[in-house]
Amino acid sequence: MSARLVALALACLAPLPVMAAETAAPATVALHCERLFDARSGRILGEHTVLVRDGRIAEVLPGRAKLAAAESVVLAGHTCLPGWTDLHVHLDGESSPQSYSEGFRLDPVDFAYRSVGYAEKTLLAGFTSVRDLGGEVTLHLRDAINQDLVTGPRIFAAGTAIATTGGHADPTNGYNTHLSHLIGPPGPTDGVINSVDEARQAVRQRYKDGSDVIKITATGGVLSYAKSGDAPQFTLDEIKAIVDTANDYGFRVAAHAHGSEGMKRAVLGGVTSIEHGTYMSDEVMRLMKQHGTWYVPTLYAGRFVADKAKVDGYFPAVVRPKAARIGAQIQDTAAKAYHNGVKIGFGTDMGVGPHGQNAHEFLYMVEAGIPAAYALQSATVHAAEVLGVDDQGALEAGMRADIIAMPGDPVADINAVLGVDFVMKDGKVYRRPEASPGAE
Repeated sequence: MSARLVALALACLAPLPVMAAETAAPATVALHCERLFDARSGRILGEHTVLVRDGRIAEVLPGRAKLAAAESVVLAGHTCLPGWTDLHVHLDGESSPQSYSEGFRLDPVDFAYRSVGYAEKTLLAGFTSVRDLGGEVTLHLRDAINQDLVTGPRIFAAGTAIATTGGHADPTNGYNTHLSHLIGPPGPTDGVINSVDEARQAVRQRYKDGSDVIKITATGGVLSYAKSGDAPQFTLDEIKAIVDTANDYGFRVAAHAHGSEGMKRAVLGGVTSIEHGTYMSDEVMRLMKQHGTWYVPTLYAGRFVADKAKVDGYFPAVVRPKAARIGAQIQDTAAKAYHNGVKIGFGTDMGVGPHGQNAHEFLYMVEAGIPAAYALQSATVHAAEVLGVDDQGALEAGMRADIIAMPGDPVADINAVLGVDFVMKDGKVYRRPEASPGAE
């Protein structure tokens, strides 16, 4: 499928989504917050005023400061936080019983049209940035959002993930033998490698495609049409070749991994983060702390697939046992990883479940014994560190004006995260409380 057609599909959608956002942001906006979440310390502070100018935070002052501003927004009863980042999403799709056949029936343009709505739902839920870990469509969606053609979060896109033959991201998994022979075996351009040299080639192809980050599938996966969900699928040398080449281009590497051996190889190979981490062993936790590797648990996806495994016909027969077994384990692993001092970043694997439901991950983290303040940090300062950016994740002068707010105190009651009703990205307001007094 031509990338031009994907870009055209997104461009054709320009008029409708842009109308959902407010017009160009005023030069200066003063936000009066009853409470403010300090992402560095993890504490809720009292009343503060945040002055936004030209898409950046100009000042953060205690109390209700009188500032010269084009607009003043009073968020009475609200807590202001840095816009959240979801480090693991797939904006090009959403799972359903039809997902396994849609790849044969639909074109990338169809998925591009769907992705626009998914992106807007994600932004309006409070997620001003996402790391999209797999899908050609989202490279173009990212560009369309950056050009203000459509509404959505800031996207750090992986493009096509890198796998091995038969691995979790092999695009021909589930094809019959005759069809596979007609198409021919996928190679590094398609994201399938089987040697050190092909590993390097695949990373260079991602660079050519315009990716921001590299994703590998270090083990089998839950939803891939294959029997094993946790067997290792790369050699250590292949992973090292991917990471070394990624470093040449300034890429960070995220590793999908469920099985312990695959995780071990990924950590030793130098990846930035382990995604899912279902059967993470004590040895892997020790290595992750030693190497500074981040963990992105994706508890929402685990719960979702475990529940859907009980529904007849939702998943193919080969997938159901993996979904039931692996999905139920992830929350226990996250609890153990936190208590063992493994660094945790926020990610949902949204696209497995319905887009816009991302904030439920906070509830599941707290349910696992992770403090609410730490869970909120995982989606703010921690996420920025995983991405390798220094201009987002905290409400401080000089940072991007990515600011969200909700009634209540999410540290005292994590359920408050489900009530986000103010969203600003780069100084532009995309959502405000219906009852808000608005400008003064």
